[in-house]
Order: sequence, then structure tokens, then C-alpha cells
Amino acid sequence: MARPSDEPTLWEAYLEGAVTGYRKYGAEKALEYRRIQDGDTTAMFVVAIEPQGSVAAGVRIQGPYLSADQAHAITEWGTHPGAPAVRRMIEDRLPFGVLEAKGAWVSDSAGRRGELVGALGRFATYSMDLLDVQFMLATAAAHVLDTWRSSGGVVADHIAPVPYPDDRYETRLMWWDRSRRRGRAESMQLAQLLLTTSRSTPSADTATGTGGNVVRPMRSVS
Repeated sequence: MARPSDEPTLWEAYLEGAVTGYRKYGAEKALEYRRIQDGDTTAMFVVAIEPQGSVAAGVRIQGPYLSADQAHAITEWGTHPGAPAVRRMIEDRLPFGVLEAKGAWVSDSAGRRGELVGALGRFATYSMDLLDVQFMLATAAAHVLDTWRSSGGVVADHIAPVPYPDDRYETRLMWWDRSRRRGRAESMQLAQLLLTTSRSTPSADTATGTGGNVVRPMRSVS
């Protein structure tokens, strides 16, 4: 786990893998490569590295958000009927911290690929600990919902799916709640290990989006 500016070589490898993976399905539009290429919109990213050093999988994290308009989910729902509900859900959670997971991919040639697909979602949830927020959202096509559920994601079933990035897909909204996640002790142990052993950790400015440490109260938000 790192910020793009701290690990530029790994960031480039992540982007290369993402482009390859998204292009395979004709979904490059969803990646928005030119917008994210410089890394400025990414708070941190997670990659899985093969023993020989190649990057086998990755996901990036945006946030913490200061307004709902920063969430890419707002763009994806656009003028569709569920857009107001998407906005309300994000706005309700902003006081407690909201991240967004984007650009997840796993290489077809990755060793133990099936296990890695499931693990990638779990690793993304650690960003809630490292950036001290309660909620993470993601948008996902129907065929990967079960994978994201395995890491604690809950689908917002009351919000109708949207055809994003095109009519081949039904994209749904999912949420993770740090206060309800199982395995809290184990995840915190990993987060502490990352914080104490990495040569560069997310700064307070990165962690709060406003500059300065913020300890957020947690609560359940429907």
C-alpha cells in the first residue's frame, strides 16, 4: 500500500495492468486513464506483487471526500432515477469519512488468481483504518458483486443499477462500514504493521482531506 508519489514505479505498473485488464473487456472508459494518470486523485493504491517482482493485481482509493460531488459514483448515475438516492447516501456518511475504491484488476496470469481476486477486496478495506474513515464505497458490475461481498461489502439494493460504462453492464453501488467489519482486530494489526514499517506513511493532510488529525465518531447509517 502506498501513495503514487511514494512508489512511482509501482504506480506505473498498476496503471499498465489496469489498462490491460479494462481493455480486455472494452471498458477503458470506466478507468478514465488520462484523469488518474498523474496520481493526484488517488490517496493510496494497493498492489499484489509476484515473487519475481511483477505486479499481479491492484486497486486504488480516492478520498476522503469533502463533498458528494467528488465521488465518481455521482458521475456514473448521472441523470438516472437512482441518482438522488446515491447522493443522499454519500452525504449522510461524509461526516464520518468516505473513501471510494476504483480501478480493481487481477492479471489473468497471476498465480492462485482465484484467491487473489477475493483478497484484493479485503486489502482495500484496510484503507479505512489507515485513513481513519468509517465508510468506503465502490461501484461494481453484477458479475463481481459476490466477490466484493466476501470482503464485507453490502449492496445498496434500493438503488437501481445503471448501464455503466455501457449497456453491457449493470453497475451497482456497494458500501463497507468499518465499525461493522468482521476481523477488526486482525485488520488493525496489519494496519499498525504497515504504519510502523513503511518508509513513508499517509500524512495527516492525506488522511483527513482538510489538514490535521480528525478522530471521527462512528455510527450506523442506513
